[in-house]
Amino acid sequence: MKQEKLTRFIKTEDANHKWYVVDAKDQVLGRLASQVASVIRGKNKAIFTPNMDTGDFVIIINADKIKLTGKRESQKTYFRHSGYPGGVTISSFPEMQIKKPDFAIRNAVKGMLPKTRLGKQLIKKLKVYVGENHPHQAQQPEQLSF
Repeated sequence: MKQEKLTRFIKTEDANHKWYVVDAKDQVLGRLASQVASVIRGKNKAIFTPNMDTGDFVIIINADKIKLTGKRESQKTYFRHSGYPGGVTISSFPEMQIKKPDFAIRNAVKGMLPKTRLGKQLIKKLKVYVGENHPHQAQQPEQLSF
């Protein structure tokens, strides 16, 4: 008789959520964002389930010291529309680094997560800070390097 394979479903509370710290100093934006998105999603775990939150929390420090390769730094733009006629605002990467240094990383990681309710829940697991310090020492985060 043939033995059936059973699919294991993990409850969200059974998934052990860890905290990691990533130093973004001299890291390439896209490479860092793709690996952080994978950790937040939980793809590095054996219990990964596509429709569940099994990922970990990620704290990114030194967000203002992120790098882009090639001519990307002068060519990358961010598009916003207010909803009104003529309400288009286009900002370059250097402008955004001055105004909101954490925006580039948060936007890149958000674009690599699912565009569903699960994605909105997962982006809350990303904490981005400009300097060396972060207020999450109580969670005892582990150092994560790529």
